[in-house]
Amino acid sequence: MQRIALFEDDTSRQFAPLTLLRPVFELVCGQGSVRERLMRHVEDAEWGALVREELTDSYREEQPTVVVNDMQWLSHSPTLLLNGRWLPEPTAIRDLDPDTVSVIDDTPVALVLHPDEVPLLETLPIGTVISQLAVSRQAVPVDGTLLQYPWNLIEHNGEQLIADFQRRVTRPTKANIDPRVAILGSDDDVFIHPTAELDPFVVIDARSGPVWIDEQAHLQAFTRVEGPCFIGRESQLFRANVKAGTTIGPVCRVGGEIEECILHSHANKYHDGFLGHGYVCPWVNLGALTTNSDLKNDYSVVKVPLSGESIDSGSKKVGCFIGDHSKTAIGSFLNTGTSVGAMSLILPAGELLPKHVPPFSRIWHGDLEALNAQGLDAGIETARIAMSRRDVELTPAMESLLRHAYRETTSERTRALDRVAIRMTRTPVSN
Repeated sequence: MQRIALFEDDTSRQFAPLTLLRPVFELVCGQGSVRERLMRHVEDAEWGALVREELTDSYREEQPTVVVNDMQWLSHSPTLLLNGRWLPEPTAIRDLDPDTVSVIDDTPVALVLHPDEVPLLETLPIGTVISQLAVSRQAVPVDGTLLQYPWNLIEHNGEQLIADFQRRVTRPTKANIDPRVAILGSDDDVFIHPTAELDPFVVIDARSGPVWIDEQAHLQAFTRVEGPCFIGRESQLFRANVKAGTTIGPVCRVGGEIEECILHSHANKYHDGFLGHGYVCPWVNLGALTTNSDLKNDYSVVKVPLSGESIDSGSKKVGCFIGDHSKTAIGSFLNTGTSVGAMSLILPAGELLPKHVPPFSRIWHGDLEALNAQGLDAGIETARIAMSRRDVELTPAMESLLRHAYRETTSERTRALDRVAIRMTRTPVSN
């Protein structure tokens, strides 16, 4: 049996705020995460993972079939290590040469770890170990995409949706389809699970790409879905206008207009409002008429504040990136290239919001405030209630991770508050 372990290298934090509470290979691109895609197509493998230490307990709970940070397991026999940022053709990993290191632009993406090399992992960071081992192997360039930043997930989502559809579909199905549902394009490009429910006057447009509607999904009347697109398990669409290049993960509530977005899972955008070129993490609630900009008026390249540091995206079309458990109130307007950290609360003041909202903070009528210990406790209790409404438990391990994340992001909140204070001193006061 093949043994495979996914690992995070030193760039995992470049995907803030999306990777604060999860490994980089759990980010969604296409019909699922890197791990889900590989496990689906390499079913006979034994799977492991090397993640940041603080993620160990919660990730073990989330993925009980994956061996996490276990040096003894790695010592049993050779294990193929795969970079969690790599989007490969799943079947290609079976043909990798065990005596080489596969690279993309000089970055190692796959190599075999031998049992006598495991002690290195107990003393050095995984990225350092991979770099050291790569030197002793012949480098072989391989195909696929190596993700660098959050917006790369959006940029490659459409092509991954098409590729995933082609890998998974064995036959078209239109079970339980009301004759008043309109399917535009070829039936071969539409998969609707037999347990999915589509009301009359739903439009499925597969002329520009395939559409996959997963089990127990429900599309309400006057919803329009344009491929390539994926609608996940038990998700509900309410009169939604879903444009090409969108992934809606499991158990989401979606309304309004969405374009080239990824809703990871358990996200709520029930009401009208535009969401474009963005990534929304689990347990986010977007209030009525929450809308984001994904294009600047002068068509210039968008910069995104990752952990507060402004990064040039190299793209003119970039929306927002919203971390877990964050909430926006009615009428929130998010600027182009906005980053909202985990468990943040936004109450707008009728104007564009700051591009950087650090984790565990709130925008209160235009003013930025950091959550104190009591605010953190209240946020965790709210998360517990919200998750219980979807029959999901906030476990002690996840609560511990949230509290760790709160401590680890203290400096990010402090820097953000300092920037606000500096701007205030420079703003002239009107008489």
